[in-house]
Amino acid sequence: MNELILPPDPAALGLRDPRYRPRRLVVDRRADGSVVLTHPGAFDVSVATPLDAVRRWAELTPTAPWLAERSGEGWRITTYAEGLERIEALAGGLGELALGPEAPLLVLARNSIDHALIAFAAMSQAIPVAAISPQYGLHGAVLARLGHAVDLIRPGAVLVDEARMFATALESDFLAHLPVIASIPSAPDQIAVEALARAAPVAPRARPDDIAKLLLTSGSTGQPKAVVCLQKAVAITAAQVAACYDDPEPPVVVNQAPWSHSLGANAILQMVTHRGGVLYIDAGQPVAGRHIETVRNLAEIAPTYHNMVPAGWDLLSGELERNADLAHRFFSRVRVLQYGGAALSQSTCDRIQAVARAVAGEGISFASGYGATETGPTATNVHWPNLTMGLMGLPVPGATVKLTPAQGRLEFRVKGPQVCAGYFRNPAATKAAFDEEGFYKLGDAAAPVDPNRLERGLKFDGRLSENFKLSNGTFVNVGGLRIALISSIGGAASDAVICGEGKDRVGALVFLNAPFCQALAGALADESDIASREDIRKAIRDGVMRHNSAAQGAAGRLGRVLILSDAPDAPSGEITDKGYINQSLARSRRAPDVARLFANPPDPSVLSFD
Repeated sequence: MNELILPPDPAALGLRDPRYRPRRLVVDRRADGSVVLTHPGAFDVSVATPLDAVRRWAELTPTAPWLAERSGEGWRITTYAEGLERIEALAGGLGELALGPEAPLLVLARNSIDHALIAFAAMSQAIPVAAISPQYGLHGAVLARLGHAVDLIRPGAVLVDEARMFATALESDFLAHLPVIASIPSAPDQIAVEALARAAPVAPRARPDDIAKLLLTSGSTGQPKAVVCLQKAVAITAAQVAACYDDPEPPVVVNQAPWSHSLGANAILQMVTHRGGVLYIDAGQPVAGRHIETVRNLAEIAPTYHNMVPAGWDLLSGELERNADLAHRFFSRVRVLQYGGAALSQSTCDRIQAVARAVAGEGISFASGYGATETGPTATNVHWPNLTMGLMGLPVPGATVKLTPAQGRLEFRVKGPQVCAGYFRNPAATKAAFDEEGFYKLGDAAAPVDPNRLERGLKFDGRLSENFKLSNGTFVNVGGLRIALISSIGGAASDAVICGEGKDRVGALVFLNAPFCQALAGALADESDIASREDIRKAIRDGVMRHNSAAQGAAGRLGRVLILSDAPDAPSGEITDKGYINQSLARSRRAPDVARLFANPPDPSVLSFD
């Protein structure tokens, strides 16, 4: 085994310096065909619990801003010293409730300063924090999903922001008996956050091996499970990411990723805190119309690092193209752009780079990462200058990846100190999740960008559980096909559902990128007709033909495409907060559309490429 060390060279790509450390990689090729990749680099082990990072910066830079959220036209800002003082007081208040390792704090609230401080307070007392998506409990939600989460977690209290918005959920049989903590209470028996903070402060008592968080899996491969995130794992995953950089400057981040998912809670909030940076909490959402708040925030705050799901980048790319002032501010000091949750199309990256070069005279490195709730989330990331989309990267410092042959491809497995301790109250699922060497099995496949030069990184090669077979027995790599199709179509498509199990051809349901298509089509009397516009259909048809011309074999070529007039439905679980489409659920929910897709003769609305 030889170690490879490759220093970054952003100038070769005409990029601003992202301030990465050199890539380091040890490769072990095994006789059974497995390949084991390890990053031997060191990372900071002095921060052993999430609160340790807050305490460090409260001592070193007490007046430095830590968290900020909108307050009218300005920002409410909490410094590290103020944050630590309030956390210790809130911890005292939580001590008056019957909370503990077997009675977690259920958080049913949006990202906010109150949410962050109470979460850190609970973790400091070894009270597990179980943040779940607020949409589970909002008015009109299907409460069965919330009920399943409560059954899994068995909380001792629940935190909400504006209690009236969760009135129905709070009155349900599974929550009605719990104490309710609220930023804005709606009933006399609810505990106001301000009242909780008036308690006498208490010192932290959590140990590295205590549970910090319980995070629900997405449920894309079955019912959600509660992932056990130990205190030391949450701290370590932030340290591993920080060790990829040679950058002493605290980051400035504007971010919307929900803290009910590992991406927002660990990869963003904890990473910013570990490095002593400031997080501007963005209440925007990566959907048409709701991204305006993100644009507003970025027009005021120039980040040094910016991470969004692909749907958010698709929307922001159009805003940057249209708004020169926004583009100049956004690109004034940002050093790294990153996406997560799903794959970003190459065309969107190229559009963003074109604006960056026009207003800043240089491109900005575009990173990506890969992992799952169970892996911290970061198992691998791109920590070198890069403009190629679809990469999973290489292991972060301290992590080891095993690529093992499965179904004709290489299944991705990972081991490292950031990997979870298993599933809460589910020993059978915990045992099944790990192989005989202790590697966590993600159920995804990976492929080297260049088999002869593994230092160039890995690329996603499909989710094994989402793949299906055509009628001739050929496997369809859903993940890879979806990425290639969206990239070929360009800005007109936001996402796609790949279909065709048991059929003789592959089909796709295509979701439109509404702002891009509306600009392409011009003013519309009825926006619901956009999917039937001939100029839109031509843009999709041309993109599919580009894809098919480069595709190899029936499993990679599209035979039928149906353009959808609506967007993915988040409340049903069709799309998660991270922007990732649950392919199998979407196919099930849209069974009539799938039937239209493969009807013979073809439905007039279906684009046929037979």
